[in-house]
Amino acid sequence: MLSMTGYGRGEYKEGGIELTVEVKTVNNRYLDVSVKSPRIFIACEDVIRSAVREKLTRGHADVFISLSDKREKPRTLHLDEGTAKAYADAARRVHSLFPDAENDFSVSAILRYPDVIKAEESNAADDECMNALSVALNSALDKLNAMREIEGGKLAADMLSRMKTIEEQVNFIEKRAPQVAENYRVKLEAKMKKLLEGVEVDEGRLLTEVALFSDKSNIDEELTRLHSHISQFREICKEKLVGRKLDFLVQEFNRETNTICSKSNDIEVTRLGLAMKNEIEKIREQVQNVE
Repeated sequence: MLSMTGYGRGEYKEGGIELTVEVKTVNNRYLDVSVKSPRIFIACEDVIRSAVREKLTRGHADVFISLSDKREKPRTLHLDEGTAKAYADAARRVHSLFPDAENDFSVSAILRYPDVIKAEESNAADDECMNALSVALNSALDKLNAMREIEGGKLAADMLSRMKTIEEQVNFIEKRAPQVAENYRVKLEAKMKKLLEGVEVDEGRLLTEVALFSDKSNIDEELTRLHSHISQFREICKEKLVGRKLDFLVQEFNRETNTICSKSNDIEVTRLGLAMKNEIEKIREQVQNVE
């Protein structure tokens, strides 16, 4: 079992490249990936998201990438010919206006003027940067999943502990249920005797009423399904990706428990049913954090 909440950090430091990837995840119904990276990796965001999807199936993941490239790389200079020509034309016009002024205009002077020469920088990651990204990202995702597995184990232990409590409550209800009809018969007989004031009670009619009540308040089917759900819950918890299955199963737990509470007509059964609903709700909250 994996929790949807976790954190992983991966680093790459080699050949002048220092790259760090941090991945933080929180619970979400579907998989949602947000990437914040340097501009050179903008074209790689689909590749980054694909790598995340290989390791995650649900949750919101924030991926943070930082890069320091200290490699010595040849630089390409770009000459803006239009700007250089404009400076030269302006210099010639100034000289024609002031012919007596010393003309110190030269090629080296033009090169020093703003925007004539620009250093071109690559807007895309090269193979070394992509390799660094791959190494750091996979390391971060592996560490993230290691943490999520630990947290998932804790969630599983908590939910299975609560499932044991629910099973005990179901067993108590199962023992109590047969007494409900008998208690109703005793109360109904006492009430009829009081109303009839000593007249003999029609035993056949009394048994008919009790039988109708027993049929109406029978919860054997719901108890059987609850036992089945408990067994399924424990088996599902042994799997790795269980969130959607457990979410559906918890809904079934709630459905059966609601039916028991509505049909019980017994204070003790109702009390146990409400206690079960409380445990089921706590499990439901935990299931929301499971992938």
